[in-house]
Amino acid sequence: MTENVVLRVSPLGLPWETSDPFLFCMYHNDAYPKGNEHMGPAASLAGRNLGQDFEGKDGWRMYHGSVVPGFPQHPHRGFETVTIMRHGYVDHSDSLGATARFGPGDVQWLTAGKGIVHSEMFPLLNREKPNPLELFQIWLNLPGSDKLVEPHFGMLWDHQIPRHTVRDASGRTTEVIVVAGHLADLRAPAPPPQSWAARPESDVAIWTIKLSPEASFTLPEAAPGSTRSLYCFRGGSLRIGEKSIPLHTRAQLWPEAEVRLQNGDQESELLLLQGQRIGEPVAQYGPFVMNSRTEIQQAFDDYRRTGFGGWPWPTDDPVLPREEGRFARHANGRIERVEEAVRQ
Repeated sequence: MTENVVLRVSPLGLPWETSDPFLFCMYHNDAYPKGNEHMGPAASLAGRNLGQDFEGKDGWRMYHGSVVPGFPQHPHRGFETVTIMRHGYVDHSDSLGATARFGPGDVQWLTAGKGIVHSEMFPLLNREKPNPLELFQIWLNLPGSDKLVEPHFGMLWDHQIPRHTVRDASGRTTEVIVVAGHLADLRAPAPPPQSWAARPESDVAIWTIKLSPEASFTLPEAAPGSTRSLYCFRGGSLRIGEKSIPLHTRAQLWPEAEVRLQNGDQESELLLLQGQRIGEPVAQYGPFVMNSRTEIQQAFDDYRRTGFGGWPWPTDDPVLPREEGRFARHANGRIERVEEAVRQ
């Protein structure tokens, strides 16, 4: 095992920096209060810059929402969003006509391709107690050959996503949730068909790792040439190989070696992002990610002209009924229903 596996350590910013094939990772962690009758916060919104509330006043944000927090309709082109839920709920609506409510443990994987408009609202379903929200949204790039593929909306439900729990020599546990890629004999559900992650040679892995106090765990080696980062977002002290890693940092790792993680005296959680580089120019302007400025301008022109299919919903920020459970209705009318209605 190579011990000098840490190439670089850097503090986590907003958003979190990533390496090719990823574009960035946004970590949302909002301590929302009880919900009101409209599924917004049962608290005063005075002093907030509604429509652009990102300051974290009182530990939570309305983002671009005015009644319910979240992100009303907005376009994307040329990449994918992978939304990993840990706490709370998201109500999704898009220009394909798809809609969904997903919650703890679920993952939404959206290929924007040639263009999609979607809304991501955070309904505060519980009127009796706080509504914490915690999620990762990871932007995964598409190669130029796939930037204009047909958009694709998909759900990976909590019960479909494999978990790998191992015990070290002292019996201490580490749990790995395999959202993308594989670990031991576990393989994540298939990503969308045109995703970079769908190519076997891409070596894309998206895992969350939870180490119990004092636990040790060894990451298997990645493919030669992959980029590999560990984001330490919860816990205390941690050693990666021979290096002590502070909390709230990103550790970029040498891919072609096993990596020993040694946790300290608090439970720790990490996010792993790994994959082969796409290795193409990146031109980004807001919600569009292409290979050139000319293609960015074309994206704006196409959006103004077509609306990426238009917006079929009566409001910019659709929210489902409070009693609705976790489900997805796809553009072709197919319905996936995961559980009985949420009861508060």
